[in-house]
Amino acid sequence: MRALLVTSVGVTCAAALTLPLAAPALSAPAAHSASARPPSLSPESPGSGPPSARTQAAPNEANEANEANTGDEGGALEVPEAAPPRTGETRAAALAGSTQSLPLETLAAPSDRSMGPATAGQGLDRRTARPFSLVGVVWDDAEAELHGTVQVRTRATGSTSWSDWQDVETHNAEHAADLGSAERASGAVRGATAPLWVGDSDGVEVRVRPEAADPRHPAAVPLPEGLRLELVDPGADPAPEPAPGAPAGRTVTPAAFTGNPVPPTTTAVVPEVLTAESAATSAVNADLAPLGAAEIPALTKAETVEEAAIVAAGAKPYIGPRPKIVTRKGWGADEKLRERNFAYTKSVKAAFVHHSATGNNYTCKQAPSVLRSIYRYHVKSSGWRDFGYNFAVDKCGNIYEGRAGGVAKAVLGAHTLGFNTNTMGVAVLGTYSSTNPPAAAVTAVSKLTAWKLGLFGANPKGKVTLVSGGSGKYSKGKKVKMNVISGHRDGFATECPGARLYKKLGKARTSSAKLQGR
Repeated sequence: MRALLVTSVGVTCAAALTLPLAAPALSAPAAHSASARPPSLSPESPGSGPPSARTQAAPNEANEANEANTGDEGGALEVPEAAPPRTGETRAAALAGSTQSLPLETLAAPSDRSMGPATAGQGLDRRTARPFSLVGVVWDDAEAELHGTVQVRTRATGSTSWSDWQDVETHNAEHAADLGSAERASGAVRGATAPLWVGDSDGVEVRVRPEAADPRHPAAVPLPEGLRLELVDPGADPAPEPAPGAPAGRTVTPAAFTGNPVPPTTTAVVPEVLTAESAATSAVNADLAPLGAAEIPALTKAETVEEAAIVAAGAKPYIGPRPKIVTRKGWGADEKLRERNFAYTKSVKAAFVHHSATGNNYTCKQAPSVLRSIYRYHVKSSGWRDFGYNFAVDKCGNIYEGRAGGVAKAVLGAHTLGFNTNTMGVAVLGTYSSTNPPAAAVTAVSKLTAWKLGLFGANPKGKVTLVSGGSGKYSKGKKVKMNVISGHRDGFATECPGARLYKKLGKARTSSAKLQGR
């Protein structure tokens, strides 16, 4: 896989913001810490800024260090084990979130018949944990597959009742960087299930069972080595975006997401600083929005055509109006988690639509928290360089910037194994195997693809020939003709994006092309 790594200078703003935020002390023991992704060996890069800026703009480095393993996993840095949250921690630390990584233990063979023939597995009995909202299971070898089932049940924070058992999607290897790519060969990548959003919880139980033996397979396939349960806390939502020119402490109204009532006005301290990493992430969108913007505003068709002449000369005459896009700053991405460099591919010839398989039990107001959880799971738990998808869409039709590098640029993602080159990945938050996707989400996919594909001269109703980088469906080097807007299953033998969402892609293609003026 060829990718262009671009270097630029990070920009910092003056003044530091520290807002005390009390957190209750917890009596639960500190969990074994999750490993950290090795730092980039590249010199100065878009996400790093000058050395002095990185040193001064790192209020949560101690928090990140607490999550790294003690060296027992490949590429991990040797740092102290995680400590429980402390009262009076800074706002920056509270925003950062956290990951608890718990090694699984051998379970007794199940006595209930619902699990089939008696087969010992691994798991954890009911236990209290520090607060978390998303779960997943990872293992050492990224090339190994988990042939079996993973189920969890959780306890809502502050309650005594437990949820029913919930299935976790185990077939997740097809959502990954291409074989042979720098990201895949980093030494940090692990095998992982899909993440599952469970909401604010403080108790968990998990069981992992291998596929039972049958006449064709007399012995059960062993589970992968190094199974661990990952409990992800997304951290606090970012501070509300102030009104233009508002002084610190002025009463402002937070931006409302589609599908939610307009929130009341609140008095908030106006943020006055961007870290070097945040400034670099925002700077690559400088042609579209001011530095540090929480969203990129929608444009009319005429305004989009005028802008496209600057950012993508090949876009005319077919391009859809640019939709509103919530930036990484808008959903609260911690830019210190990701790899410093941005990775690019040459073009965007096609869009692959996915579902996140994280479940549908989230509100649109919680979508930023879901994104921060997935982001942290992709980087800290799975070992990826950044959030895997280029964009995300929630059930209310809000569109979010995904992997860093610029929403109008050809950013190399890790979403469709074998076909990440010259494509983009769009994840609709939720699971749509047996549930119909909301019309607002499908409309958002149409709007986003009409604009982004238009920037690169692609026809949403057309066909395109892509070269496989190697997947479970097509061998490496094979030329494959696909729809310009395809489902993940078109490039890999997978159920994604769910049968119900896949059926809506025809409508998305037609609507997207119409928005382009075709």
